[in-house]
Amino acid sequence: MDELDREILDVLRRDARIPYTEIAESVDTSEGTVRNRVDRMLETGIIERFTVATRTGNIKAMIELGVDVAVDTTEVAERMADWAAVDFVWQVSGEQDVVLIVDAADTTAVNDLITRARDVEEVVSTTTRLILDEQR
Repeated sequence: MDELDREILDVLRRDARIPYTEIAESVDTSEGTVRNRVDRMLETGIIERFTVATRTGNIKAMIELGVDVAVDTTEVAERMADWAAVDFVWQVSGEQDVVLIVDAADTTAVNDLITRARDVEEVVSTTTRLILDEQR
């Protein structure tokens, strides 16, 4: 991955639906070059997926989970990724092991997710942070 790939990714992070012609203009290259590089980044897994960021008026939160040391956090994370209202599941370093990024209808729905997480046998602690504002 070189500087041009990074520039293309930066444009796509801001708007995943932007036409290749506009990306090419923005990064000063041809549309064919952008198309080939995006295809290559998809094939190699650099780009995992295209997604949508929303401003639904919902409650957004990070639910940070501490997991027992003898547990495979990947397996726990994969299970939680399928939960409704969970946008992302991150495995992280530090005090906590897994972070759920959620977009829930209201605080009751966030609390339900916290309770569900606490009911997972491998989870030993939780910390929740409401996301008050988001900038891109």
